[in-house]
Amino acid sequence: MGLKGKLIGSIEVKCGGHLIHDILHANPRNVPNITKINHFEMDHEGESIKIGSIVSWTYNDDGSEKDKIVKEVIEAIDPEEKSITWKVIGGDLLELYDSLTIITACEHEWTTCSFIYEKKTEDTPEPLVPFGFLLNLIKEMEGHLLK
Repeated sequence: MGLKGKLIGSIEVKCGGHLIHDILHANPRNVPNITKINHFEMDHEGESIKIGSIVSWTYNDDGSEKDKIVKEVIEAIDPEEKSITWKVIGGDLLELYDSLTIITACEHEWTTCSFIYEKKTEDTPEPLVPFGFLLNLIKEMEGHLLK
């Protein structure tokens, strides 16, 4: 039926993928200060995310007046592969998709982002706008790190 899909994109980061991973893993509260993310919340004290952490982001990926929200649970963190698996459990994206898992993986000079999703209907568009927004956030983090 074609309701399930997967988008994968790799983007070169001159600062080194490990630094992008460090921001996402150890300092996610700083992401709104260096990107177009408007707000970030985490369900526990401290800076680092951990498996089971619930995080929420407020963002605007299409220039509309209304901000969007995504709520995720951290399903996996692999420090050797520098990857994080984020499962969407609430927010605007679940209006269009039955499920969405985002995987960020960083190595050497590359960061790879994957969206694994299931659309609610065949007419639902592929999540290209939020996927592109995530890739742009990676470039914004890189720009901050290269300053």
